[in-house]
Amino acid sequence: MANRENPYLPYPAVIQRVKEETSDIKTFSLAFKDKARQTTFYYRPGQFVQVSILGLGEAPISLSSAPCCNGSFELSVKRSGRLTERLHQLKPGDEIGIRGPYGNGFPYEEIKGKNIVFVGGGIGLAPLRSLINSIIANRDDFGSLQILYGARTPADLVFKDELNCWSETDGVEVLVTVDIGDERWTGNVGVVTTLFAKTRISADNTAAFICGPPVMIPFVIRDLLEIGLPEEWIICTLERHMKCGIGKCGHCNIGSKYVCLDGPVFNYRELKQLLESF
Repeated sequence: MANRENPYLPYPAVIQRVKEETSDIKTFSLAFKDKARQTTFYYRPGQFVQVSILGLGEAPISLSSAPCCNGSFELSVKRSGRLTERLHQLKPGDEIGIRGPYGNGFPYEEIKGKNIVFVGGGIGLAPLRSLINSIIANRDDFGSLQILYGARTPADLVFKDELNCWSETDGVEVLVTVDIGDERWTGNVGVVTTLFAKTRISADNTAAFICGPPVMIPFVIRDLLEIGLPEEWIICTLERHMKCGIGKCGHCNIGSKYVCLDGPVFNYRELKQLLESF
């Protein structure tokens, strides 16, 4: 077991299950080797962990499971480098290192009673999934729930089974689009912001959560502002590579903030001030 006094030492975690979401995205279900650690492991939707493989280093990965399931936790990982390439080769029973959780996470208690809008793109649905499932598990605490999701092609859609389950839940609307359809695709075609015209989003008592590729974020924010959502209730994650996760290396420093400590979740008012000071 890792030394609790050394924040750089990870805890070993065992891969329980691996689900292939797309050709380059897999969801890993994990449990800490130390059962006491697993029992006490608590995180908030929107937080991340540092994943390490001996000899390859580590990378920050958002937790994609809801924190109510303490027997295991899930990470949805896109293959995009040496470490994630090796991670995609691992199988149930293999071990990796985990330290964390880190970051501030999404607000949860503050949004109870509100209508919720999620706008996700590609693998950006992974950290949103943690909050979506937390809200669905406590459905009576929230108003309406709208999930707008876009991917490049039908083959790039993640959590396909859950998208269907979410859409069958009372008070939940799910709209999906792809940039490029195929011969079997009969759904929406276009970037995710085209879904705004296919539903009605009320600015009254509503909070919106955004996660996706950097090119997507400004356009989604623009459209939500035009609808009338207040800046403080447009909430997104700041996509920026983090190293240590604990504010020591300075790699993720922007202005007066460390993304790994003060974020990665910021509302638009905070984000705008942060970028203006950078």
